[in-house]
Amino acid sequence: MKTSDLFKTKTVLSFEVFPPKPTADESTIYDTLSALKGLRPDAISVTYGAAGGKNCAKTLEIASAVKNRYGIESVAHLPCIGLSKAEVSEILRQLKQEGIENILALRGDLPQDMPSGGDFNHANELVSFIRENADFNIIAACCPEGHPESGSIIEDIQHLKRKVDAGASQLITQLFLDNDYFYKFQERAVLAGIHVPTEAGIMPVTNKKSIERMVQMCGVQLPKKFMKIIEKYEHDPEALRDAGIAYAVDQIVDLITQGVDGIHLYTMNKPYVAQKICESIKNLIKA
Repeated sequence: MKTSDLFKTKTVLSFEVFPPKPTADESTIYDTLSALKGLRPDAISVTYGAAGGKNCAKTLEIASAVKNRYGIESVAHLPCIGLSKAEVSEILRQLKQEGIENILALRGDLPQDMPSGGDFNHANELVSFIRENADFNIIAACCPEGHPESGSIIEDIQHLKRKVDAGASQLITQLFLDNDYFYKFQERAVLAGIHVPTEAGIMPVTNKKSIERMVQMCGVQLPKKFMKIIEKYEHDPEALRDAGIAYAVDQIVDLITQGVDGIHLYTMNKPYVAQKICESIKNLIKA
């Protein structure tokens, strides 16, 4: 099933997982998927390692397991930097062979100190290529606070409009910790003529290190309310985890109350966190 069809009848709930590190026990991802299946998500997306990374080969394997072993709609991440059209065509063939109908089309992180190579420079080019050469539901990423590389919020929305015009039929946002950024983003998107379903990306922040990495990589703004949580519980890991879960639940309740199209939960391969959140919102998600 193409996940874009789900929004016609319900508030969509999806999860994100990532392949284990090459040095980790590969069975852990399947333990995670088994636990997440019990939460009955509408879809699970599987990330793709950085260009040339050893984790890349695992994306198809795990995405196939989500669909064919666990019976959940699967979304395969596909960053295009460094890939040729022939390589993308082969990936599309393999995805189709495994019955996967949904792709999150991304630019991907730019390699440091070296030219990217490949046939694609931007995600909208990948979206166009997929739309012209295969039948997939194409999902695009968006940033409520603006992409760090964009010159302005308006420029960022213009880039997003290109992806939608190229064929993206669904959006998933980068994580954010202040819902006002999401609501303002929605207003700008509508004004720009973007009318596809948008899932709000929520990452439960459960330790201080992940917060620091998030700010460095994504430029996410930390609200005062959130900072007070960090200051109070930074030396108590369990309390910080529980406070992070509670904060995420508050965000989700507000978003659902305001009629969000869907929630995309960045699980960080932690079923316990996803379970606690789903227990709190199970009566709010429309069946």
